[in-house]
Amino acid sequence: MGNTAVKNNSQTITVKTNEENPEPLEVIAKSIIDISDAFKKLGQTRLKRRVILLLIKDHTGVSFSEIEKVLDAATKLKDIYLDLNPKNIIKSK
Repeated sequence: MGNTAVKNNSQTITVKTNEENPEPLEVIAKSIIDISDAFKKLGQTRLKRRVILLLIKDHTGVSFSEIEKVLDAATKLKDIYLDLNPKNIIKSK
């Protein structure tokens, strides 16, 4: 399997790909962007954050503070793990 490592502050993220059916890094990056944007949109809906927390807590039993950490991190995934500075993006021909 092929590996691609991305350095992020104190940890290295490794993406393992299936050599028979490789997943292009652009597809992985797009998925991270989509997830991050979806969680941001969720926070902008009429459904209040407290209701979202209650629904998740009711179903999982996880504490409010832990759920909030996950929701906060999910909205920031692309900022944390992707360098979207245009000068650092390699354009394919």
